[in-house]
Amino acid sequence: MTTLPIRQHGPLFLDADGGQVMLRGVNLGGDCKVPPGQGTDVYSDFADHRSISFVGRPFPIEEADAHLGRIAHWGFNTLRLLTTWEAVEHAGPGRYDEAYLDYFAAVARKAGEHGLTLFVDFHQDVWSRMSGGDGAPGWTFEAVGLDFTKFDAAGAAHVMQARYDYASPERRQDAYPQMSWGSNYRLPANGIMWTLFWAGKTITPDFLIDGVNVQDYLQRHYLGAMNEIARRLADMPHVIGFDTLNEPSLGWAGQPIAYRHLAPSDANPERPRIGPALAPLDAIAMARGLSVEVPVLTRDEAGAAVPTTTRIFNPGRVSIWRDAAACPFEAAGRYRIEDGVAVAAGDDVLAAIDPSEDVYRPFFRKVADAIRRHRPDWSIFAEMDVFAHIAGRQFPTRLPERTVNASHWYDMGMLYLKRFDPANHRDAATGRAETSLDAIAARYRRQLGSFAEESGGFPGGGAPTLIGEFGIPYDLDEGEAYERWENGERAVWDQHEAALTLMYDAMDALGLHSTQWNYTASNRNDLRIGDGWNQEDLSIWSVDQQTGGGDPGDGGRAVPGFSRPWVRRAQGRIRSVLFEREMRRFTAAIDADANIAGASEIYVPLAHYPAGFVLRCEGVPAEVDLDPARQRARIRATVSGAMSVEILPSA
Repeated sequence: MTTLPIRQHGPLFLDADGGQVMLRGVNLGGDCKVPPGQGTDVYSDFADHRSISFVGRPFPIEEADAHLGRIAHWGFNTLRLLTTWEAVEHAGPGRYDEAYLDYFAAVARKAGEHGLTLFVDFHQDVWSRMSGGDGAPGWTFEAVGLDFTKFDAAGAAHVMQARYDYASPERRQDAYPQMSWGSNYRLPANGIMWTLFWAGKTITPDFLIDGVNVQDYLQRHYLGAMNEIARRLADMPHVIGFDTLNEPSLGWAGQPIAYRHLAPSDANPERPRIGPALAPLDAIAMARGLSVEVPVLTRDEAGAAVPTTTRIFNPGRVSIWRDAAACPFEAAGRYRIEDGVAVAAGDDVLAAIDPSEDVYRPFFRKVADAIRRHRPDWSIFAEMDVFAHIAGRQFPTRLPERTVNASHWYDMGMLYLKRFDPANHRDAATGRAETSLDAIAARYRRQLGSFAEESGGFPGGGAPTLIGEFGIPYDLDEGEAYERWENGERAVWDQHEAALTLMYDAMDALGLHSTQWNYTASNRNDLRIGDGWNQEDLSIWSVDQQTGGGDPGDGGRAVPGFSRPWVRRAQGRIRSVLFEREMRRFTAAIDADANIAGASEIYVPLAHYPAGFVLRCEGVPAEVDLDPARQRARIRATVSGAMSVEILPSA
């Protein structure tokens, strides 16, 4: 059995006895991005942003045992436990929500009682709820001089609450297309906030808030919120560290100020995305209250984004700066207005920024310092922006000790289009067509393998790769599975299980750790609601799937796709694992070390072995303990050497 504490040792996670531990878990949970009762499926103008409370996310504390017990029953041993900067510090700078902090610590403590290891994710998407996502408190806009109530009128942010017609019975609406929230990355509200957060000292050196540069002001408050969480979790041995910041945007750091990305080039080989090709200067001008005309890209027959038309942004000439606030980029001499047009001025300091070395490297160090004042042995789970890997940007050099590569990976075509047809699929990163499960599987292994390859170059002999997010939309094909479920069918998850099987097969082959996105306690089979945030619906559980039959995993979606046999702990080192789902045959090769206390432990799920299982162990003498009811097999090698294990269903 795993002996706490689990800690990172170079490329491995080891327990206190030296056994190798694999981390396989789930994000908890999707609705932690928003306060209870304020999911994006209900209208809000965010006027109460300072007085809201996140107590009850991910679930009321009295429901914790039911949800955490279900997660453990499915074989997961790890949580990526979500919180947000807003949840901790929504009331104002330095005003921490003590009730929420106590609640969050109680949830973390409960997780340990269910045998779950966890790391904390300070989550964000496109900066804040007021700019179309989640994460930062509303007062951060006020602090830099922005008025978020004007974002929609100026086209500065794409926000569901401003665009969606809540009186309409239509669940999908053209005014807020599915998965369109990501368009905020290129719009002014996000560009301004992220640029100031990462590079305020470089871009706007004289922009001070409370006597300090805006960059230091924002980062110190973010890290201050992290410090408050870390302080309360420091005595919990099952907590192993903190994520740096979920899927951060770079803003305009590293981009030429007047550059519009219309096609791949040697300087920027990244494939452009559909939508408006806004240069930083275009967005700055929009925020200033100017109208701008920019090219718009659409997808051609080969799947590439190409410019096809133009669009005028901010035709009403609405400024999003507060009445008494000046644009800090203009004040810093980065541009000037000539005849009603924004013109770049001075040196292009934006373009000179190296995102890896100038942005991420110092930030990762600050996160490590902030959390390790409470527990020096904690790992940091490092993330860069979601486009870094596709663009070929590497993690920075001189990473802090015990840094985990916690990059995210999705099948972007399936995620955004909410379709999975192996006979007619496409790699969204390259535009290549795929016509078989084998072709998709090969791409998954190739893409995930590139993350593992980069982790091998981390200092200290390499680092673990833990895919912090991956998963599938459960509302594929406009929620077809939900309609079938409503009509009494139960075998509705074939597509979902097939996709998940390919993903877990690839991670098994590569020896990757993972936390699937996600488990949402409030999820509903409703195309407006889903996980309660911007119509995403990736939860592995929903109350709408509960049948009341007494199954500990009641409410699970496509459970055989993610509840699979795997080696949770090895008395030695794992060489390989393979699960052949159709035959329900699991094999593992382990270099057993008899000097390590305890046994190798394999999770053997009832989802695949409802009538029990048989196990064959070869290579070294071993003591075997099978417990089908508890979904586990334990093998204690009495002599060191190579050991092979095979598990098959009982006849």
